[in-house]
Amino acid sequence: MKLQVKLALYNTLTKVSIILFTGLLILLSIEKISYNHIEVRLEEKKEATLRSLSSKEINSFLAAQKVYTDYNILKEEFITITPVKYQPNTNTKVIFTTEAKKVDKNMETYRILSNRFNFNGYTYLLQIGETIESVEELKSIIKKFTLLVLFIALVLTLISDLVFTKFLLAPFYKIIDRKLIKVNDPMNFDYEKIKTTTQDFELLDDSISSLMKKISNLFILEKQFIANVSHELLTPISIISSRLENILLHDNLSEGSENKMHASLKTLNRLKSIINSLLLISKVENNQFDKGDMVMIAEVIKEIHEELEDRIEEKHLTFTNHLKYIYSIQGNRPLMHTLLFNIINNSIKYNNLKGSITISDDLTDDIYAITIADTGAGMEQKQIDNAFNRFEKFDTDEKESYGLGLAIVKSITAFHNIKIKINSVKNKGTAVKLIFDHLT
Repeated sequence: MKLQVKLALYNTLTKVSIILFTGLLILLSIEKISYNHIEVRLEEKKEATLRSLSSKEINSFLAAQKVYTDYNILKEEFITITPVKYQPNTNTKVIFTTEAKKVDKNMETYRILSNRFNFNGYTYLLQIGETIESVEELKSIIKKFTLLVLFIALVLTLISDLVFTKFLLAPFYKIIDRKLIKVNDPMNFDYEKIKTTTQDFELLDDSISSLMKKISNLFILEKQFIANVSHELLTPISIISSRLENILLHDNLSEGSENKMHASLKTLNRLKSIINSLLLISKVENNQFDKGDMVMIAEVIKEIHEELEDRIEEKHLTFTNHLKYIYSIQGNRPLMHTLLFNIINNSIKYNNLKGSITISDDLTDDIYAITIADTGAGMEQKQIDNAFNRFEKFDTDEKESYGLGLAIVKSITAFHNIKIKINSVKNKGTAVKLIFDHLT
């Protein structure tokens, strides 16, 4: 889950909790305030009733020891005076209860005040009730209103938080996108600061820029070291090779010594090939080649097929060229030749006897792509992830494999802004796809 969504959900849940707590507090407060208000009115009516005991209407019921009952027209209020067992000292404490009473075959809930009093030598129980239906209706309205407010607050809060967090985190995502995801070459890193008013994002921006500067310096040192060492090694290798070749010209050289000399020359040639490969990678990464050639892909593949025809026949491979489009790209022709040569050469090297190599192309939305597929040994996902690492060698019978072919391919594709993808299944084959974004 994205940080933006997490922040929005956290803020929303926090605010909803506050609103919910407030709503519950309002409901409880409304009930208590309403009951207190009713009780105050009941107290006032009690005092008024006690002052009216001597009235002709009430006094006639009390004298006859009958129950006096009075409901208002809507049955919302009632007063009852009931004779009870005589108590010389009545408790003047008022008791409030909530009870349901049946009135005209309907059950009504009342808040009832109960109080005992003595009058003319008798004890009576006074009960004054007031319906709480209005309180319940008010509570119901407030509940619905609270739920509505909660829902609206939830939606508005979620939307506002998502918008705000998106605005707040925009510099963060811009830093990640521009300074991490889109960085393919530390040498071309964009050190321009991302505009933000958040100090944490400024710190992150500065830290990434500082780290990339260190990586770039190390990258430059590595390139310089490889280039310098390679140049320095080529001279003594050439000298040693020349001396060994001169020794081989001697007539008195034994067969054993001659074999050892040939083995040494072969080793020196392998070392020279590795050094030349490293030099090529270094020059490509240092942009020491121009891109002034118009390279026709189909033509280069045809040349490579002719060059490797003997090796294809040696392994009895079926080579199928399904190229449908003829496109030229702006680039360096020798490098493009090396790029395609290494890929097709690997398709031969890691293929099975009587296997096949298929080259096809596709054009979608002005983006040209070619795929070189074989039916060879294939690779596991771990091998695919490490395929472009230098000196990464796979299982092969080829003694001349140094693990630099795909490293060279990666450097050349980066130099030409070509995307490369590898799809492979172990023991079923490998397909290398080159995607050319800019065509002419």
